[in-house]
Amino acid sequence: MTLRKTGNNIMKKLLGSISLSIVAMLLLNGCVVAMGNKGGENKNGTLGQQLIDLKKAKENGAMTDAEYEAQKAKLLGNK
Repeated sequence: MTLRKTGNNIMKKLLGSISLSIVAMLLLNGCVVAMGNKGGENKNGTLGQQLIDLKKAKENGAMTDAEYEAQKAKLLGNK
């Protein structure tokens, strides 16, 4: 009987540790998600950064002047 009680105690401690670990992971996961949602920026960056990137693309020859002006107007029209 003593062996059985010892086995039960070990099982209770193990389940308690596992439960505590799961709760801690869930709480930390919520904190990470909340921290990731900070800031009002969209996934493409701020409007200013988008305009800078657009200008660099034009200067590097990745787009024509007409394409640049069209994309710039689209960005500024969305604001």
